[in-house]
Amino acid sequence: MKKIDRRKAIKNLTIGLGGATLLSSPLSGFAHTKNNSKTIPSREFGNPNIENPVTVITLGAGGRGNVYGNYGIQFPKELNIVGVAEPISIRNERYTKKHNISEENRFDTWEHVFDRPKFADAVIISTPDNLHYGPCMKALEMGYDVLLEKPIAPTEKECLDILNLANKTGRIVAVCHVLRYAPYFIKLREMIQSGSIGKLISIQHLEPIEHIHMSHSYVRGNWHNSKKTTPIILAKSCHDLDILRWMIGKPCKSIAAYGSLKWFKKENAPEGSTNRCSDGCAVEATCPYSALKIYNDPNGWSSVFDLPDDTSKHKEYILQQLKTTNYGRCVYKMENDQPDHYVTSMEFEDEITANFSMEAFTSYHGRRTRIMGSHGDITGDMTEFTHTEFLTGKVTKWDVTIDENKNSGYQGSGHGGGDWGLVTDWINAVKKQDSNLLTSTIDASVESHIMGFMAEKSRETNQIIPIQLK
Repeated sequence: MKKIDRRKAIKNLTIGLGGATLLSSPLSGFAHTKNNSKTIPSREFGNPNIENPVTVITLGAGGRGNVYGNYGIQFPKELNIVGVAEPISIRNERYTKKHNISEENRFDTWEHVFDRPKFADAVIISTPDNLHYGPCMKALEMGYDVLLEKPIAPTEKECLDILNLANKTGRIVAVCHVLRYAPYFIKLREMIQSGSIGKLISIQHLEPIEHIHMSHSYVRGNWHNSKKTTPIILAKSCHDLDILRWMIGKPCKSIAAYGSLKWFKKENAPEGSTNRCSDGCAVEATCPYSALKIYNDPNGWSSVFDLPDDTSKHKEYILQQLKTTNYGRCVYKMENDQPDHYVTSMEFEDEITANFSMEAFTSYHGRRTRIMGSHGDITGDMTEFTHTEFLTGKVTKWDVTIDENKNSGYQGSGHGGGDWGLVTDWINAVKKQDSNLLTSTIDASVESHIMGFMAEKSRETNQIIPIQLK
């Protein structure tokens, strides 16, 4: 290998630049610019001015129902859970005990709640995706305000039905697009809208699902079949379409999507694999998707099994679940149809473009975003972002700082603090009967859902689909 004569190379480069002296280049200071560090303060949860709590019935006492319900444990003067509908008995019992719900306000299914005259201010709808439409429509008819878990509903028509009924009844419907309430994304939007990067040109956004999360939720789990729930672009990523639309602040004009189920299917099953990981699979020890490994920790993914209170029985109970439920089945031999990689390209008004990738095969999770403007750019990963000014080369790093003293219940709020930030604003909106106190109103959220439905149409038909808001 030839050695490069550095002195000669610099001389040739100087000649190539028209005789300009490198050391006196206007950009020479760029590399020496010191980083500035700033913090994005965590927002405060709670509404200290509320005198009487909003009374709420929770429909669906699973993971999301508990996240929102736990707000009432931390802030009982603001949120009082007075009823629950949940068909899984252990969840019903635990939720009832946690919130001290009277026996008469316990129900097996959401339908039974509405057999009674209205007995609360609002409902939290955290039922499975395909069971959002029915309870939401009934709740609006009976005069309840609603906190509605995303996605709004499995079809475009049902989403529009809910929108129309909400507008007709004047009830408040907050859709759980919780990223809008996370300090990180609030600051990003502020940076874009303030012009700190000049004119917004383009955004690249990545959602790394993480390979085990994909296998747990969208191969083995409740969302493995798009026809029985919702397509993954809505089930997992309507958050991302929504946050792009919100940050850009302009309507999407057209969308094109590509993706498929490439890996988690029968033809990729290793030789010697069995229908279940516990059936003596010859390759279980070397498989990264082994259910025996993934669900071994009672504090990890196995929490999906509603483990018994007696910890000595956890190991035996988990093994039984792996022998009888989808969570113990081979990831290559399920009836799953959700794409494991999904790329979406969008054109917004004012010639702004955005690319979004949802990727299953990552060792990490946490959304990554690159924002490109005419006078600067931003790169971030939900814990921090870096803003660079093109003219001066000034680099400013922003990070999310959590004030645990101010927010003693912060760890109960996921999505960067967005979960409880949403509940705080929703309670305030219900109390004041003012939907303007929310950023995730049904009107705003339907638009990004239509983007998702059109993305799926594009993926299936291999066409660029125009976005037409109705």
